[in-house]
Amino acid sequence: MFKFFTVGALLLTLTACASVIENRSPINETFPNVTGTNLNKQSIAIPDGLEGDLKVLLIGYVERSQFDIDRWLIGLDMTQTPVPAYELPTIAGMFPQMFETFIDNGMRKGIPKSMWGGVITIYDGAEKITALTGTENRKNARVILINSAGKILYFYDRGFAVDALNNLRETIREYQQQTASK
Repeated sequence: MFKFFTVGALLLTLTACASVIENRSPINETFPNVTGTNLNKQSIAIPDGLEGDLKVLLIGYVERSQFDIDRWLIGLDMTQTPVPAYELPTIAGMFPQMFETFIDNGMRKGIPKSMWGGVITIYDGAEKITALTGTENRKNARVILINSAGKILYFYDRGFAVDALNNLRETIREYQQQTASK
């Protein structure tokens, strides 16, 4: 027990001390190509390996962002938002990579097995994502809507809000109308 507490405390300390990158809006940029592993232990290329023309990416940089991600997942489910959502725990730095198995096993314990395919942990390439969005207010999820080309159509990073969910849904609706009329 002490060993796990010590490792957890050290991990928390090192990730908390990571340099903060100023937040920025990446709308109209292309999401970087990265590879992660879902909780089913499958390697997934992002964005190319994700299903759907549109996808919602819920990015979390620290464990405390899970609360925000859960609220987004509930909101998307309750409103029957018609696009797949992927949870991307994004953990930058060499130290977390050394404990990748320990971290992923901890997530498996807290997430229902039926959801494991949609939880894709990013270690390699995490710096590309943190540079894209910034890391200020780490506990807030980064909510990104991308199309099949990886273009970012929507971005939000200020914590769950009903207005933000409605804006995301409106962006989805407008995109679907535009592509249907082509």
